[in-house]
Amino acid sequence: MPGKLLALLLLALPGAAGAVTPLAPTSLYVDPQSTAAIWVNQHPDDPRVDLIRSKLAEQAQARWFGNWSGEIGKAVGDYVDAAAALKQTPILVAYNIPGRDCGQYSAGGANSLSGYQQWIASFAAAVGQHKAVVILEPDALGQLTCLSAAGQQGRLETLRYAVAQFHQAAPQAYVYLDAGNSAWMPAEVAASRLVQAGIADARGFALNVSNYKTDASSKAYGDAVNAALQKQQGYTRAYVVDTSRNGNGPLGAAWCDPPGRKTGVPSVVHLGGVQPEMQLWIKAPGNADGCRGKAGIFIPELATQLIEGK
Repeated sequence: MPGKLLALLLLALPGAAGAVTPLAPTSLYVDPQSTAAIWVNQHPDDPRVDLIRSKLAEQAQARWFGNWSGEIGKAVGDYVDAAAALKQTPILVAYNIPGRDCGQYSAGGANSLSGYQQWIASFAAAVGQHKAVVILEPDALGQLTCLSAAGQQGRLETLRYAVAQFHQAAPQAYVYLDAGNSAWMPAEVAASRLVQAGIADARGFALNVSNYKTDASSKAYGDAVNAALQKQQGYTRAYVVDTSRNGNGPLGAAWCDPPGRKTGVPSVVHLGGVQPEMQLWIKAPGNADGCRGKAGIFIPELATQLIEGK
């Protein structure tokens, strides 16, 4: 089918030393209810519809889950069931940590740490025995220092709890803790925070979520984080990179819907131990950051600019 990516996925669950057990190949799920797909279905006569359908709506990308998702067990369960019916692997983002985005454009999250623990436990239980790629709490570690000392400790404990829930209740989920991007914090700091957040029981870490850093920059940084993990703990982890908007690289330090950005490599899995092991569209291309429209809302003008690199 034109524009629809089928990516073989041969992954494994981590052990303390990074041992792997190959799993059967599958394909990444193309969400028929992505924001781009919904817009396409609602605007059949728009002259941009064919471009947005082929370049965005028919590409594998993540669905984000948060306090807007309703009963989280049902929301996640329905999503992973739909992917499983097609023998495909969905990409999910858990984005509901208390104090989310430090009160900025995507402010919100669960009202308490205990509330979040209940939410993420239900999330993991809903994934259950299904295969799934889970990106855990974008920005939570990068923005750690916006919290008080007690708040930082609570967030780290909560992330460890989240990782443990997936480790126990969703053994076929490939969980990647978000570790910011190549310009956010030194690799040694990222590695230390990942360790404190429970990376030992996760598949790995995610980089460049919703950002624009080049593939080369992200790979160099990911390798440096792994070198720091090896030095600090004696193991490394797999990592994935968000390529949804990095085709032209960044515009300086601008991050909120900057002009001239472009979609990058469509979601793909790299086999044979290559790192990053996945390049994924984690941020949904065409969804605003909060400057061109409300955060998370699909803007067709932004979408076409990203497709064309304008």
